[in-house]
Amino acid sequence: MRAKKESAKKMVKAPRSMPAAGRDPKGGLTDVGREYYRLRDGANLKPGVKGPADTPEKMRRKGSFLVRMFTNPRGPMVKNGKPTRLALSAHAWGEPVPKTVDEAYALAVEGRKLLAQYRAVKKL
Repeated sequence: MRAKKESAKKMVKAPRSMPAAGRDPKGGLTDVGREYYRLRDGANLKPGVKGPADTPEKMRRKGSFLVRMFTNPRGPMVKNGKPTRLALSAHAWGEPVPKTVDEAYALAVEGRKLLAQYRAVKKL
């Protein structure tokens, strides 16, 4: 088995768990959180699309996020009277924070519409 080539840059390990500064209290990840996932998994996460999805890339990114996160929500939207991190993630993408599962499903429907718009623009 070949040994992996050591890069010229110093290898930096990710902390065992995400630093508290990595989670934005308003929802989503901060730059620190995205850097944590880059070090841990090699992921190239980008900030959420906050404004209107007016370009094909924004349509694709926002649409796939909404469909992925809210088609089958993996938990409640509100716990102990506060929105959960799942619900707050919608805010990080410029959407209203869902308070019920039905509102989460509505976000998934909106995501499907964005993906349909993306496919239509892509065909042109």
